[in-house]
Amino acid sequence: MEADEVIAVSDLHVRLGGREVVNGLSFRVRRGEIVGLVGASGSGKTVLLRTMLGLLPKTSGVVEIMGVRLERATPAQSRRVGERCGMMFQQGALFSSLTLRENVEFPMREYLGGSDAMYADVALAKLAMVGLSLSDADKLPSEISGGMTKRVAIARALALDPDILFLDEPTSGLDPIAAGEIDRLIRTLQRVLNLTVFMVTHDLNSLKSVCTRILALYDGRIIAQGAMRDMLAFDHPWLRAYFQGERGRAAQLS
Repeated sequence: MEADEVIAVSDLHVRLGGREVVNGLSFRVRRGEIVGLVGASGSGKTVLLRTMLGLLPKTSGVVEIMGVRLERATPAQSRRVGERCGMMFQQGALFSSLTLRENVEFPMREYLGGSDAMYADVALAKLAMVGLSLSDADKLPSEISGGMTKRVAIARALALDPDILFLDEPTSGLDPIAAGEIDRLIRTLQRVLNLTVFMVTHDLNSLKSVCTRILALYDGRIIAQGAMRDMLAFDHPWLRAYFQGERGRAAQLS
């Protein structure tokens, strides 16, 4: 990896259920970027994300996070990578029996040594960072809106002060106003906390307004990368349909 790279994926292959979901895929992510991964439904975006984090096994290839090859990492190195990476899962994946504060405390209790008071103080600070109030902290996930669920999931991903924030469909299921608020939150957090952000999304507005670079996944490979204007210039049937179709034109005009 080069000095300013925090993610390096080389010739990655992943097979699930006898199907090659990721087929020789390679890319790099530099420190401070906000990279958006886009692809058709079922194209393997979430599989790629989970494989990068070591949650799914790869068939072959190399994944390096913060200079560490995950399959060769010692337990101490794996733990350190886990601390430096925050993950927001699709639909939030909050623990339904825990309060919002307890959900944010969860990674701290797993990785850190500290007191209940310290965990609570940090969790409340993280909830405030994503725009939630003290009165929200003791609510259960069933008592909050979809937009608040996304915010809590982001707060939990930030619990350990990570260097890299991974987001899986951060605006899915939200109305345009709530989605725009989450987009603005991501931009603000990246700037204030000096984060590198890697996000899976199908939201064209997010790709345009948040991402500094877009990776387009098709048939298990990255077929194009660059800014939105670069996506519009690539001559590939799926890219044309996605970025220059009716919804794509609407996003460009917004």
